[in-house]
This record gives sequence, C-alpha cells and structure tokens, in this order.
Amino acid sequence: MATIWNRFLHTLQRFGRAREGNIAVIFALATLPIIASVGAAVDFSHANAVKTNMQAALDSTALMLSKEAASDTVDQLQAKAATYFKAIFNPSGARNITITANYSTTNGSTLVLNSSVDVPTDFMQALGFDTFTIHSSSTAEWGTTRLRVALVLDNTGSMASSGKMDALKTATTNLLSQLKTVDTTAGDVYVSIVPFVKDVNLGAANYQSNWIDWTEWDASYGSCSGYSNYPYWGSPRNKSTCLAYNGTWTPKSHQNWNGCVVDRGDTNGPDLGDYDTNVIAPTTSITATLYSAEQYSSCPQAAIGLTDNWDAMNTLVSNMQPAGNTNQAIGLQLGWLTLTGGGPFDVPTENTNYNYQKVIILLTDGLNTQDRWYTNQSDIDARQEMTCNNIKAAGVTLYTIQVNTSGDPTSTLLQNCASSPDKFFLLTSADQILTTFNAIGTNLSKLRVVK
Repeated sequence: MATIWNRFLHTLQRFGRAREGNIAVIFALATLPIIASVGAAVDFSHANAVKTNMQAALDSTALMLSKEAASDTVDQLQAKAATYFKAIFNPSGARNITITANYSTTNGSTLVLNSSVDVPTDFMQALGFDTFTIHSSSTAEWGTTRLRVALVLDNTGSMASSGKMDALKTATTNLLSQLKTVDTTAGDVYVSIVPFVKDVNLGAANYQSNWIDWTEWDASYGSCSGYSNYPYWGSPRNKSTCLAYNGTWTPKSHQNWNGCVVDRGDTNGPDLGDYDTNVIAPTTSITATLYSAEQYSSCPQAAIGLTDNWDAMNTLVSNMQPAGNTNQAIGLQLGWLTLTGGGPFDVPTENTNYNYQKVIILLTDGLNTQDRWYTNQSDIDARQEMTCNNIKAAGVTLYTIQVNTSGDPTSTLLQNCASSPDKFFLLTSADQILTTFNAIGTNLSKLRVVK
C-alpha cells in the first residue's frame, strides 16, 4: 500500500510540474478571436451583399419614379416609392425596411431616394451585435441639361412623292410630343423650325425690319412709267430695262413681299465675308450680312425661332406643302442662327445653373439644285460644307438625314456634315422618317441615374 501511495504522490507532483499542457490552453484561448474574426467576416460579407442589392433596387426605383415624379403628390410619390422598392428588394430575414422620396425642381428635376434596413447577424450576436443597419441612397437627375433644337426640314417639290411629306409631318409632330414631355419646367426645351426650299420664309410681317436688303427686290418688283420705244408688248418688267428705255421705275410697296429671302452675301457671289456660312449678326453697315428679299413663287411656310409654343409649332408643321428647288445650305445657316440669335431671331436667355445642348436636325430628300448664285450641285455643296464645319466647330450637335427613295447617290456631303457617323441616317422609305425621328427624340430626352 505504501508503494502504491508513494507512486500516486510522485505522479501528482509530476503533473503539477508539467508544462506541456500550456500549449493546448494557449491555442484554445487564441482561437477565440480568430473564430470571432471569421464570423464577423461572414456577417459583414452578407451585409455588403444586401447593400449592393439595395443600391440596385434604389436605382431602378429612381428611374421608374422619375417618369412620373412631376405629376405625383408628395404622398403619392412616397407610396409608389415604397411599392416599387419593396417589390424589388426583400432580403430574407431583413427587418425595418424604410424608404423616403424627395422630388425637387430647383435647377432641374431631382429625385432623391434614401433607404435603410436592419440585417440580422449570425456570429456577431456573441459579441452583442444582433443586427447591422444599412443605409443607401440614389439620385436621379434630369433637366440639368436644357435642350435647344432646330429642325431644318426639306419642303421642296420632290417631297410630294412616295408619301414623304405626310411622313415628315407625322414624324415631326411625334418628335415635338416627345420633347414636350421632358419640358417639365419653363425653359427646359425650346425648338425652332426652318422649312426650306431654294429660299426660306422669314415672315412677311417683318417687312419693316432692318435685317432685310431690298436692293434686288426693289429692282425686280415694281412698275415702269414714262418709258419710250419699248419694242415689246406691255411695259418693262424690271428696273434696269425701265431705265434703259428712259422710264421711271417705282418699286412695289414692301407690304407685298411674301417673306422669302435668299442666301446672304454679295449680289455677285458668296465669298465676301462668307456670311452664307456663318451666324454673324446682320448689320446695316455691312450689306452682305443682310438677308436679301425675294418674291419666290414657291415660298414655304414661315420659319419660327426658338419657342415652347407647341401649338404654334404643330400648326406650322401641318401647313407645310412641297414645292420648289433644293437649297439645303440656306436652311442650315438659318437653322443655326435660330440657336444663336440675331436678325430675325431672338433667343431665350440662358440660365448659368444649367448646361445647354444645342442640336440641329437637317432632313432632306434630294441633292442641292439651286441657290442664289448657282445651279451646280458641287458649288452649292462647297458652300454648305463650310457651314457644316463651322457649326461643328461651335459645339452644336448636327444630325443629317437623307431620305433617298429615288435611287440618288448617297450624299457624301450629308455624311461629312453629321457630327459623327452615327448621326447620319440614310433612309430608303418614307416610313423610316418616323422611326428615325423617334430614335433621335428618345436620345435627346433620355434619363439617367447620376449618383
């Protein structure tokens, strides 16, 4: 018994002096923060995934609400925000999902959505964290870029064929409707319309304006009296012939003018100042900057400067009729002038709180055939090319559309005139005018999430 007892005491003493077990104890204690860290990583990873899904749901909700925010009351907007958001975002186990919506029209339209959600933890509960509260926000902005759009539309005689004029009227009316829907605040969208043939009509009511040069009109429209030895029946029909037969020439009253003008420039040619290719404001001190009046028999509907009078624009479009020869160049130059102002066109004051996107959409179905000086297409094209280059250098976005239903060559001029290759459209049927205008209108009025 003594031996057994002594052995037991000896073993007990050895156990008391043993150090090998410390490693196990220390390791066991060390694993506690490691396990806690791994658990926290799992909980945080889950929370981050929930936050990512919540952000995507907020962005989608913001886009959907932005289409109707302007017409909803505060309560309606809040209710719809909750409905849209919770239909998209409903993570398992999440609690206390909240969303608030705030709509503002200060310096554009802004919709701000804020949301929060409590996400339960699995491992962090051991450290006293039962849930993580996650916050997120999304801002949809539109209207910070305001639109100034000039529609330069071919009204020449060839537009009467293949249903092109009817299609153009419908397409333009639809485009105006598209642009009107994004005109939520006064000044958001202004549009000008310039129908062109060989001439452009600047409005007969403007006959007393100082931007008109009457020299050629006065020499061509009037009556001759006191002439002698005129060998033809009737009387001399212009000033030079009247004077040649010793007559007295009396111009007609300018109130008889039908509103049409020809390209700016000198009587003998366009090169003096290149005013047919730029938007230098007309001034009485430089005759070549003025618009020369002409009594063109195929005078189109009068152009209208930048306006948000949608009824007036729709009336103009419905009254367009095809007639006359093609001079894209004068339509393009005057379309550009509607965006900058001067002479016949005033422009709305720009607000420094906004960005302004200036756009010209030029549609034609034919190649150039006649301007003030030329009946040769290449000469007219050369002048128009200068205008196109000047427009693009000024930062204006230029769309060009060729409606080619007659098998004409593709217009290299129009291809090069466009601001980029994707802004030139070659159409082979009238109904494509509708889809093209719709695509351009959608591009101009689209919304995007910016934050």
